[in-house]
Amino acid sequence: MENADSNEVKPLPETHNYNKKTQNAWAFYDWANSVYPLVITTAIFPIFYDSHVVEFTKDVQGEVVNYVNFFGFEMVNTAVVAIVSAIYFLLICLFIPLLSGIADYSGSKKNYLRFFCYFGSVSCAALYFFNIEYLEISMCIFALAGIGFWSSLVFYNAYLPEVAPEQEHDRLSAKGFSMGYVGSVILLILCLVIVMTRETGPEKIEAMKICFVLTGIWWFAFSHVTYRRLPGRTEKKKKQKGIIWKGFQELKSVFSQIKKTKRLKRYLSAFFVYSMAVQTIMLMAVYFGQKEIDWPKSADGSDGSKTGLIIAVLLIQLIAVPGAIGLSRISDRIGNIKALTLILIMWIMICLSAFIVSTPLHFYIIAGLVGLVMGGIQSLSRSTYSKFLPKTKDTSSFFSFFDVAEKLGIVIGMASYGLIEQWTGSMKNSIVALVVFFIIGLILLLRVPRQEVTLN
Repeated sequence: MENADSNEVKPLPETHNYNKKTQNAWAFYDWANSVYPLVITTAIFPIFYDSHVVEFTKDVQGEVVNYVNFFGFEMVNTAVVAIVSAIYFLLICLFIPLLSGIADYSGSKKNYLRFFCYFGSVSCAALYFFNIEYLEISMCIFALAGIGFWSSLVFYNAYLPEVAPEQEHDRLSAKGFSMGYVGSVILLILCLVIVMTRETGPEKIEAMKICFVLTGIWWFAFSHVTYRRLPGRTEKKKKQKGIIWKGFQELKSVFSQIKKTKRLKRYLSAFFVYSMAVQTIMLMAVYFGQKEIDWPKSADGSDGSKTGLIIAVLLIQLIAVPGAIGLSRISDRIGNIKALTLILIMWIMICLSAFIVSTPLHFYIIAGLVGLVMGGIQSLSRSTYSKFLPKTKDTSSFFSFFDVAEKLGIVIGMASYGLIEQWTGSMKNSIVALVVFFIIGLILLLRVPRQEVTLN
């Protein structure tokens, strides 16, 4: 099978005007904003939400299930998170091509980057006022923070071709990822200390609210390092009819090109299906650990899950980077498709093991395995896609299509997960959908041909 690793590296031009300080400032935005997906999406907010947002309980098939009233409906509390997340990711799917068109036309990406950064970071800090009595408004704030984060990335990513030559894109992107990893872990450790030093349950809830404010301040404050160096208004393109809708037109053009290629089309179909499961696990893993694991009581008699879950998230983060490096080396030996096949088999085994997990030790083992394959499947999925692309200079449009496909996968995955939990009252039943997504994705991946075939 073709390794899909034979991309020719173009030599660097002898002279260019790219500035290293500007490149470092660009990468530093990862340091600023990566605290949102780790602290809010993955770690602190899920623990806060499930332990705090409960209005009444019901016995469902012999299990006590937490419920809330949401817009007049009785819903499982964590199902609300999954469905709200699916809705705002659907909105983001509509925003991505529209914002891409704005960025391309306006020549003022920096102002839009700053706006969505401020929008997201202020929304993060506003989660301090999360109130179960005003759950609908509180969940809107949660959604606004996510929209701010993902929308800012559109303009952040659009800067890459301006601050570095094509030959340095991989290096600079990796640098940004590394800086984001380090920064977010530092803040998460600080949050862990803040939460652990509180003795009672109410004090821990207040401590977690403080962590939301710290996340917003960190994101807001450190982003100014980026703004100081990034170029401001670039040349504004000549106004054309429908330029703002250019992003949608480009997606349509990319889709027509993908339909003509057998290997890329089949690979993208597989990615779309298995990403439904991968991203859902990343977003809902801590909620699962909070509900389904029998955590020991703390010294004061309160639930001891908060510290244990934060430690599990740190474990995932610490293992993710070496896991990604190790799996990339495996792909060098056996090829991208075979490596992804191996990773999907591991994901299926992890999902199946979730049916029997009940103790903190079991959860830590699963967390370690998730960390091992989490970074690997993300990096290999993107690099495989880039290697399967047809010869084109318009790679940004192809990756915009890739991002939209991933976000649509999240919408389906989160909606399925939330609805199954709502209907059955158990997160473990939701795992069935994830296993199905992985199996279908694996079958589709095995159908990817070794060589590209152009269809008429």
